[in-house]
Amino acid sequence: MKAKGTMPATSQSPVTLDNALCFHLYAASHAMTRVYRPLLTRLGLSYPQWLVLMALWQQDGQSVRALGERLLLDSGTLSPLLKRLEKAGLVARSRVAADERQLDIRLTQAGQALQSEAATIGQAILAATRLTPAACGLLVQDLERLIRQLASARA
Repeated sequence: MKAKGTMPATSQSPVTLDNALCFHLYAASHAMTRVYRPLLTRLGLSYPQWLVLMALWQQDGQSVRALGERLLLDSGTLSPLLKRLEKAGLVARSRVAADERQLDIRLTQAGQALQSEAATIGQAILAATRLTPAACGLLVQDLERLIRQLASARA
């Protein structure tokens, strides 16, 4: 990792691993999923499955398309996740009466019951980051802004 105070690359400096934003985002993501792994293993969940459940706890009864947009996942990635969650009894998939091509995803009672674990896991993750809730909130805002900016740069 780069030393504290090292500046990001400018037009005059070479891009190195130490000043590459993409590497630091990748490394942070990888470190985060390593911290989540043992917490989620107890629940029999993968990290992507956990993300699906969090999205449904926030708003139950979503279409596959809406979930994919919310989680930034394509249907080829999301569909197998949903099938595994359904097999585990955590979600139910059903066709939408108005449009049989659409699937509605809803939490089952077992899926709803797991939400109580969310607070415990969230506290463990916050403790692992050693950030205050306020600092964590600011970091989330910065990352949301970065995601929007990168998405608009692709367009």
